[in-house]
Amino acid sequence: MGAQRIIYMDHSATTFVKPEVVTAMIPYFTEHFGNPSSIYSIARESKNAIDAARVQTAKALGADPDEIYFTSGGSESDNWAIKGVAYANRKRGNHIITSAIEHHAVLHTCQFLEKEGFEVTYLPVDQYGLVDPAVLEKAITDKTILITIMYANNEIGTIEPIAELGAIARKHKIYFHTDAVQAIGSVPIDVKAQNIDLLSLSAHKFYGPKGTGALYIKKGVRIENLIHGGGQERRKRAGTENISGIVGLGKAIEMVTADIPGHSAKIRAMRDRLVKGVLAAIPNARLNGNPEKRLAGNFNVSFEFIEGESMLLWLDDEGICASTGSACTSGSLEPSHVLLATGLPVEISHGSLRLTLGDANTDKDVDVVLEVLPKVVAKLRDMSPLYQKSGKEGGCNV
Repeated sequence: MGAQRIIYMDHSATTFVKPEVVTAMIPYFTEHFGNPSSIYSIARESKNAIDAARVQTAKALGADPDEIYFTSGGSESDNWAIKGVAYANRKRGNHIITSAIEHHAVLHTCQFLEKEGFEVTYLPVDQYGLVDPAVLEKAITDKTILITIMYANNEIGTIEPIAELGAIARKHKIYFHTDAVQAIGSVPIDVKAQNIDLLSLSAHKFYGPKGTGALYIKKGVRIENLIHGGGQERRKRAGTENISGIVGLGKAIEMVTADIPGHSAKIRAMRDRLVKGVLAAIPNARLNGNPEKRLAGNFNVSFEFIEGESMLLWLDDEGICASTGSACTSGSLEPSHVLLATGLPVEISHGSLRLTLGDANTDKDVDVVLEVLPKVVAKLRDMSPLYQKSGKEGGCNV
């Protein structure tokens, strides 16, 4: 491809680390390298940096600084929230409610707990991926101890009615956790106003470093530790702190939440032009997810008669980075559990493509994708026996 520009449209998988974030992190690799648990001056510098990042993170969520605990990322935070609440409240009940479209960090954790004697209800979603609050309330029993519903879906971008779901949990005195990994910086979050007891996030989804995340735990929540050892994170999460990563998370979350409406509007404008152009140019295409209640940068589309993996390879040859769904399952040939839960047939689910836009993108990128993608789909369909037999030549399902 020579000097061809790489067009990165997979921001839901990960983002680049912004230069300002790297600059903030660098001193904590070299100059301020002290262990925060020690008492000498360079150790105090490290501890002060962690405290500052805790304040930055809390401000972004409407939380108190002492309700923020740093982790290795979203998967650890999800595991800690779910297992921690389950084990700490086992005498009260053994029932957990989640949704069918959660990230596997939540689904697999719940499946693990089922082997431990817990009961889990997996709520259905509508054709757009939305959880019905009324269905949630009906699923509650006198044994329910935790409700865990993601804030926004990583594949189709649908934003759930978190405040309403949280209010139902609060009404029934049940802990409410949300995996907000995809939501940070895309929508305003206020954990107190939205009745959220626990919230997971990961820095690499909002232009921070990989390997660093956080878990918000509301004061008074009964939760067991996930990692045991030293007394770090106020004796809640053992292990020497990733100082540079935590500093980077703090700087990144401060930047990404500084102007959420303005930033989202810019990304949404590119996304909307991409959606309109693709659906107009390619027949037998279907927009997945809620058309309105979705993340600003998310575009998930299914094309009949072709395989998503083939599209990715052809797009990669053109310098375009995309996905067929979650980065954690992109190596799997199984159809997306999220798309199947929305009622999409298996054969169409296999032809899905996820394009997620962010700060690495420009209007020129959108122009290139609108030029390249229709050609890629047409070439793949020309090779598809199913397409030849279908006789379909047009008609977009939006």
